[in-house]
Amino acid sequence: MDYSSLVDFLSPSNVIYHSIVLVIGLVAGSFLNVVVYRLPMMLNKHQPEDEEQLNLCFPASHCTECKHPLRFWQNIPLLSWLLLQGRCHYCHEQIPLRYPLNELVCASLFLGMSVLFDTPFTLLSAFTLMWFLLALSLIDSSAYLLPDRLTLPLIWLGLLVHSVGGEVTLHDSLYGTVVGYLALWSIYWGFKILLNKEGMGYGDFKLLAALGAWTGWQSVPYLCIIAAVIGLIFTMVRALIKKKTGEIPFGPCLSLAGGYIYISQESHVFWLMLFSLKDI
Repeated sequence: MDYSSLVDFLSPSNVIYHSIVLVIGLVAGSFLNVVVYRLPMMLNKHQPEDEEQLNLCFPASHCTECKHPLRFWQNIPLLSWLLLQGRCHYCHEQIPLRYPLNELVCASLFLGMSVLFDTPFTLLSAFTLMWFLLALSLIDSSAYLLPDRLTLPLIWLGLLVHSVGGEVTLHDSLYGTVVGYLALWSIYWGFKILLNKEGMGYGDFKLLAALGAWTGWQSVPYLCIIAAVIGLIFTMVRALIKKKTGEIPFGPCLSLAGGYIYISQESHVFWLMLFSLKDI
């Protein structure tokens, strides 16, 4: 970014615009926390006995320890956590750090998208994809689950977005869904036939199908390679730190790869950076 671009970025109108985007990202991050916490329990994964009627709307936001409903000022994204010094106002139990961090990460992603995309349609599309990928990554990391309630809508949204516009045609988006699903489905059954073990879950198939819908069938091989490399690096780091491997969630790896390729396709920024490095 040169000096003139920096001056333009820091102009009052741009500062107001990006501030609004930041607030939208924090609110989206707050709802993301609700989805990440409640959806696995709604699907009978780690569901407490006292949360039988839990859904995304009921009961209202409350402390997970003392169950006391939160007032408005106690439920402001990020700000409430800072004002409460990270503790519940009623029982004084510590509020997990992951909640404000999730909000901050979501807001940062939205802010980054607002810099890379300049039309309302492409920006809204990027917001939608990044929110879903972040939610799926967090759920898979904690519950080893990629819910159909998120992966299937993401498939339809990808097809819908590319029926209206974008760098990928609807034809490529449709075949991207098919190729994405069959790619991991084939690996799954090959692994199971040869070793009599399940190497991954069906949620991974659906997530790659969704990413194929968003990035086109031509990107599926790159998605698989990049995700595999990310998974390998994560496994090696985990083995060095914890001296063990165990089951590795593949959803975050696919999400990172898919987000990178989508941004590269739609904004061309990362491709331009790559070509610039080649010229050095």
